Order: sequence, then C-alpha cells, then structure tokens
Amino acid sequence: MPVVVVESPAKAKTINKYLGSDYTVLASYGHVRDLPPKDGSVDPEEGFSMKWEIASDSKKHVKAIADALKEDGELILATDPDREGEAISWHLEEALRNRKAIKADTPVSRVVFNAITKSAVTEAMRNPRQVDQDLVEAYLARRALDYLVGFNLSPVLWRKLPGAKSAGRVQSVCLRLIVEREMEVEAFRAQEYWTVKALLTTPRGQDFEARLTVLGGKKLDKFDIPDATAAELAVQAVTSRDLTVKSVEAKPASRNPSPPFMTSTLQQEASRKFGFGARQAMQVAQRLYEAGRITYMRTDGIDMAPEAVTAARDAIRDRYGADYVPADPRMYKNKAKNAQEAHECIRPTEMTADVEALRLSDPDQRRLYDLIWKRTLASQMEGARLERTTVDIASGDAQVELRATGQVVLFDGFLKVYEEGRDDVVDDDDKRLPQITEGERADKGDITPEQHFTQPPPRYTEATLVKRMEELGIGRPSTYATIVTTIQDRGYVRKEKNRLFPEDKGRLVTAFLFNYFRRYVGYDFTAKLEDELDDITSGERDWQDVLARFWRDFKAAIEETSELRITEVLDKINEVLEPHLFPPNEDGSDPRLCPNCGEGRLSMRTARSGGAFIGCSNYPE
Repeated sequence: MPVVVVESPAKAKTINKYLGSDYTVLASYGHVRDLPPKDGSVDPEEGFSMKWEIASDSKKHVKAIADALKEDGELILATDPDREGEAISWHLEEALRNRKAIKADTPVSRVVFNAITKSAVTEAMRNPRQVDQDLVEAYLARRALDYLVGFNLSPVLWRKLPGAKSAGRVQSVCLRLIVEREMEVEAFRAQEYWTVKALLTTPRGQDFEARLTVLGGKKLDKFDIPDATAAELAVQAVTSRDLTVKSVEAKPASRNPSPPFMTSTLQQEASRKFGFGARQAMQVAQRLYEAGRITYMRTDGIDMAPEAVTAARDAIRDRYGADYVPADPRMYKNKAKNAQEAHECIRPTEMTADVEALRLSDPDQRRLYDLIWKRTLASQMEGARLERTTVDIASGDAQVELRATGQVVLFDGFLKVYEEGRDDVVDDDDKRLPQITEGERADKGDITPEQHFTQPPPRYTEATLVKRMEELGIGRPSTYATIVTTIQDRGYVRKEKNRLFPEDKGRLVTAFLFNYFRRYVGYDFTAKLEDELDDITSGERDWQDVLARFWRDFKAAIEETSELRITEVLDKINEVLEPHLFPPNEDGSDPRLCPNCGEGRLSMRTARSGGAFIGCSNYPE
C-alpha cells in the first residue's frame, strides 16, 4: 500500500475518501524542517549551504511517515501545488532519506492537483512526476534571502535602535508604504469648496435634482466657488433667472463582470464585504479547499479550466435562463509573469452547488463560499445593459447652466448575482429621471449651497495594502497575508476600524532603514528581486548567482553601519521625523524648545528598557 503524504489532517481525510483503502494517507502538518534561528544556518562562503533542523513537534509526524514506509514500499508526495508545497515535499524526502526510511529502490513520486475532488485526485495519481528542482531552488533562494536579511539586519536595529524588534525583506517595504501614507495624511491641508444644487420640476409636476455647472457663462471647476459668499452669489444668479431644458441626451451603456477571484482580489473583496483580515480570509479559504469545495486558494491566475467554464454556463442557463448566458464564453488572461503562481482562478469545484446546497455549519465559510460562487458565475454571465441620460438646463442669457444625470438598468445581466465592492464611496448616477423634453421650462424649487472639504488620501486597509503591493510587484499570493500580519504582530502597525496606522516604533524603523539601507526598502529593488526569484522558478536563472549578487552589496551595507554611533542615528532620525515629533506651534515659537526649563532642546532619545521618549538636552541636570 503506497503512503500518500499531504500537509493537513483535513486534506488527508478528504483524499482518503477518494483513494479508498488501497492507500495510507498521512499528514506532515505543514513544513517539517526549517533554518534554526541562529548564526551560521546559511553559509555564503560555502555556496549558501543551509543547515536544516526538524522542528520538535514535526519529529513525531516524520516518524509516523517513516514507520508507515516500513510496511509499504512506495511514497507519493501530494502536498499543495505551489512553491511552498514543492518545498514541503522536498524537505520530507530529504528528511526521510537521512533517516534511511527511503531506500535506494523505494519509488518516490510527486503528484499535484488544483482541487481536492475525486476526478482531480484520480487524474493526478495517473500522472506522477519527480519533485521539481527549479521550484525547490526558488524556495531555497527565498528562504536564504529572508534569513540573511532578517538575521543580519535585525541585530543592527537592536544595537542602533533599542526597542526595534526585527526587519524583513518584504515586511520592511510594506511598513514603509504605511508610514509614507501616514505622513501624507499629516501633511495634508484641507481645501474648502462649494457646490450648488437645485430641485427642479417639469411642466407635468415631476421633481428632479440638478447641479450648477456653468456660472457667469463659464464652466465651473471644482474650486471655482471657494466660500459661502461666492456660493450665495451663485444661488442668487440661479434664483433670478428662468430656466429651460437645453438638451436631453440618452446613451446606451454596458457593464461587464469582474474576472473570477485570485488570491489578492479574494482578500480585497472579503475585506470590503465582511471586514475579514488577509490572514482570516486565507484560513477560511484553506478550510473550504481542504474540504474539496473550492480550487487551490493561493494563485495569481484568473483563467478557468474549459470544463469549469462549460459547467458555469450550464448552471447559469438552468438557474437564470438562456438570456443570461453570453454567446461565447468569457476568456480571462493571466497577468502573472510567473507560471508557477498562476494556477487556475479560485472557484467552486461544483458550479451547481450554491451555499444552501452545501449546508456549511461555519458562518465564515458560508459567507466566503457564497462570495466565491457568485463571483465565479457572474464572471461567465452576460453584461448589464444600461441607459445613461444627461439633461442640461440653461437660462436664456446662457449665464447659468445646470445638469441632471440618471441611469436605468435595461437588462441586469451579471448584476442579478453579484456586484463588486468598492474601496471608496463613489457618487452614483443610479437614479431614474422623469420624462423631460427639450425646450420645455423647468420650474425652480429649493436652491441649496453645499460646503465641502477635500479629503486626505485614505489610510490603507489590509485589502488596499495588498492591492498596492500587487501593483508594485512586491510579495506574492503565498506571502501577502503573512507580511500584513507580521508588521501588526511586531507592534509596528496597529489596526483601528479596519485601517492601518503606523506606531512610533514603526516610524523609527522605517526612518532608520530608509536612511541607512535605502536600497533594500526600495520598491523597485524589491520588485526586481521578486522577478529574479520568479526567473529561478522557470529555470532561467541560477539561484546561487542571485544570492551571491545580493549578498555582496548587502554585506557591504551592513559593514558600513558598524561604525555608526547611536547619537548619530538619533540625530538623523530626529531630522527625518521632525514634522511628526515636533509639529509647528501656532504662535510661531520654536517647537523644540523645552517647555519645562525653557532652555534645552527637545529630541527623541532611547531608553535602556528599549523604548523611545522625547527628552530635553539638559536632562538629567
């Protein structure tokens, strides 16, 4: 009986159901080996050789697999279909060979499936392969990089910046995004502007709303009515004139569905619709995947298997009728350069099964499955057909003009099932206008001025942060959730009402890294390194070359900081963080003058306990 190994007991249970009693299915419980967090685990002088250690709680799982292999002479590695899954399979094989549990003649094979369904598992078993060395080397390069950065940069932080916890290759870049956004918010100065709207009535007594667009014969820009006085004059200009309908224009419009989910868009939508954090969304998706309900949840791909497209089209026809099925299937093209991350999109394994049919007991799983099912069906549905109407109303002397807009849905199409959430509230034209005819008069009702202020750029949510990381090309589907969680666990960032705020500790670390390791928190540098790691996956680059080039420059940067004194570092950081630490006083006095002694200069200092505080230069006199 062959021994099949997967990551989790839940996945083992589902697969066991399909393979039957001819196989022994065991779980590795995730990664079995890692680099011990001490000096020398990666040796750049020896071609980046790595010293692996089996985690104490993994020893019993490795033993269980080794024991099973004594009975059965064949090992089938069926871990997840991505880089991490490939790495787990490689580690297992290595660990078992080291234990002599795998002999020279023991058949070892690797199988991958994108969904845990009977057909996918059976098909995978018919097409075994060997562990993919390119994928493993891409993993080794990433793991070595993360170790070399974390292990060499973190001690620099501890020595030069007491209280700092750690620095990481991608987490520090991600933290920089949040800190820079906060600085934009603090530097923002709101600008006042006004708009004027009027309630108008048709000759048939039907009301509609219009906003002022032309004043004094000139088209209004956003800030053209700057204050209450100007707004009052604008109201007078409208009140004192008779208005007629100058033009009515109705244009057909259409809306197409969003593509099916990949990892980042699923995290974004689960955040918008349910307030899920990135990690929570992934944990719930993982449980659905392991139960065989959805396809693999770490992917950069939005394409769908041909048989799934057919199944979706059939399900739409049966449920909503032929009008909702487009003549040709919708095709979505993957943007990911890296084929290894681009599995199929995240979709239900059974298109006909809605959330009611599955009878899921866990409320989070119900909500997430419902979202995935609706998004997938919608992605293959007919577009929505709309009619957008624009009405311009003007005075006889052309001094004032107002505009009313509206739209009606003629055919709902995919909107019957699903509409994507939005990160920011958008003013919508989804209102119907009454019948309005060109040339007829428009009677005036209330004419109201409204005051507005420009808004600062919004702070990131976990979802918008993942979206930004994706746009910049930093991080990958398998890492988004971990990175976003790590910076919160380290106390560098806090989450309030779903928005991310940097703590002072996070600002300190960013200021330090940006001044002394600028290149390594650079967005372009980090994205380029991610691309090089992708090239290793596709066999286009040698992993040791990538590491050697990185290490040469990075080691030099570390050595340059060895002479830095803490006072120098603090002076530099005081200078960078001055606008935040010492905002200008309203009376124009020096914000860094000590309020207690009236002579000393205030600056940020570090405490022995590891925190930072604002102190006076005369302290402790």
